[in-house]
Order: sequence, then C-alpha cells, then structure tokens
Amino acid sequence: ESTLAGILFIISAPSGSGKSTLVSQLRSLVDGLEFSISYTTRAPRGSEENGREYHFTTRQRFEQMIAAGEFLEWAEVFGNYYGTAAQSLRDAKAHGKDLILDIDVQGAAQVLKKMPEAVSIFIMPPTPEVLKTRLENRSRAERVTDTSVVQRRLDQALHEINCLWDYRYGIVNDVLDEAVSQLRSIVLWERVQAEPQGSVALQASTDDLAHWEKMAAKCSTSPASERLLAAVRNFENGAG
Repeated sequence: ESTLAGILFIISAPSGSGKSTLVSQLRSLVDGLEFSISYTTRAPRGSEENGREYHFTTRQRFEQMIAAGEFLEWAEVFGNYYGTAAQSLRDAKAHGKDLILDIDVQGAAQVLKKMPEAVSIFIMPPTPEVLKTRLENRSRAERVTDTSVVQRRLDQALHEINCLWDYRYGIVNDVLDEAVSQLRSIVLWERVQAEPQGSVALQASTDDLAHWEKMAAKCSTSPASERLLAAVRNFENGAG
C-alpha cells in the first residue's frame, strides 16, 4: 500500500545554504526520487533552462493556475510568484517514486498543513559569517552590485532560521560530504519507517540500518540535537 503512496520530502533552506548542491548530490546517490520543478514568474538566471530548474511562466498564466486550484502551494517572494503544481505529486506516485519538494518556509507551511505526514528537512548554514560570504558570492555571480540585496537576503535568512523547529529534521551544511551523508540517511531511514518490509529495508545490512537511524536521530529537531542548538545560537548571537 505505502509504495503507492510515496513519501513527500520537503527541503527548505535560506538563500545561501548550499541547498541546490545538496539536493543534486542526493539525487545522484539515491534512486527513486523525483524532483518537483516549481513554476515561477521570475526571469531565468545564467544557464537556467525552462523545464529544468523551473517552469518559467507569465504572471497571467500563474494567476490562472492559482484560480484553477492547480498549486499544492504558492507564494510571492520579492515580487515574483513561485509555486508547486499538485500534478507533480500525482506523477511521482504514478511512477512509484518519492517526491522532493525544494520550497521556502512559506510554501512548506502550506504543504504541511495539507499533508502533515510529509517529511520536512531544513538545511542551514553553519554561521552568519559563512552565510554572508555565500550571499556576497552569489550577488557577484548575478552581477548584483546593490549591497542592500545581500542585507535583505541575510535578514530573510535570519528570519527563516527561526522556522527550523517546525521541521522534522535539520541539517547544518558545514562540510558538504557530511551534510550529503546525513540527507541520504534521512531519506533511507524514512523509507524503512514507511515500509519495514520494503526493498530498502530488506536489502540493507543491520549496520546500514543502525547507521541511518543514528544519522537521522542526530538531525532530529525533536528532541533537538546539540549540533542544531549550537548552530541556531550562532545566528541568534550573530544577529544581535
């Protein structure tokens, strides 16, 4: 029964947390994950292609989709619409796959209201300094010279980090390989939980299962791990 249901993984992170890299590594390591491509009205950046990073669309078309109830969640962020079509969940189920939603905290809250069983994962940068450096690099890459843009993204990130505790898991993206390993463990452990007699559970060794469970517990927000509490304190102090 539960294979048909598929697991919905929600992954959120402030801008500059290195989430895109993490998610693409996860997808290369774990089979059976479909990635939901969001719709947006913002213009493509750099080498982005329609249908790969996003479905780029017009405000008019987006508003028609809202009116028709086609979105699982949608939000307006910095003047552009972003949304997840409910169709992507139906497609993943039809293919017998789990779905990854890469969405911001507003979107995640909307989806969790409709689907509280979804597995929510929050990715955060280790310190305000690391975040600031990453945001400055991103602005340079986007040729944005306005320093207020970095500040605005930094303020937004500090605000979003307070939402960490609404998520089931939190990952501090300090060392990439470690963060990837934690993310993979969470996905595999959740599959075992959803289907104790499923192929993932049956093919795994006892050591694998113990490792995934331990890694997932380390990233659990309830009870909160020491690592997560320390990372959040960094930001609370940094913000002051």
